[in-house]
Amino acid sequence: MREARVIALAGVLQGCRLVHEIATSGRADAGSIEASLASVFRIDADSAADVFGGLTGVRLGLETLVAQFDGAERNLPLTRLVLGVLRLQRRLARNPRMLRALSEGIGAIKHQADHYGLAHPTVQNRLAELYVSTLSQLRPRVIVHGAPTQLSNPQAVAQIRSLLLAAVRAAVLWRQVGGGQLRLLLRRREYAMLARGLLTRSTLDRG
Repeated sequence: MREARVIALAGVLQGCRLVHEIATSGRADAGSIEASLASVFRIDADSAADVFGGLTGVRLGLETLVAQFDGAERNLPLTRLVLGVLRLQRRLARNPRMLRALSEGIGAIKHQADHYGLAHPTVQNRLAELYVSTLSQLRPRVIVHGAPTQLSNPQAVAQIRSLLLAAVRAAVLWRQVGGGQLRLLLRRREYAMLARGLLTRSTLDRG
């Protein structure tokens, strides 16, 4: 269960890091984007790792977790994004009507994702629209800071919103496996150590 919590939290960090990179530079790792977006549609996965298609799918998140929890310098904008996403998930958990709307919306988009692929702009635009009509209505909103050229680019904005949806999906998983604010505060070093072990295992799996 501890590993499941680390994987779920890494999923949150991965989604938020991808959002931050796209908002600031317009570029992010394509494989990690696909793994995070795919997690939105894996509602009944057998394990936390399966939500991301295996440990390699959340590798960027595990690396980010180690850097943020046990590194010399933390990325403060990324920390604020993560806290905003976790707060948003708590608001969502108290809104059964919105949970139903999200579930129905994801089900409707899945057909297009299966047909076009997750990288297709149509799929990302649909996920972004779902985010705007649901999670974006909750307060306080998640505020994304970045370069004006990226934040005024419709394609980048759609990708940011779709990845915020993926980050919230990982936050839902984090709660489902027993994650919470107190654990996050008290077990940072332990989570970083477990993440290192999972990174080693994901390298062996790839090799």
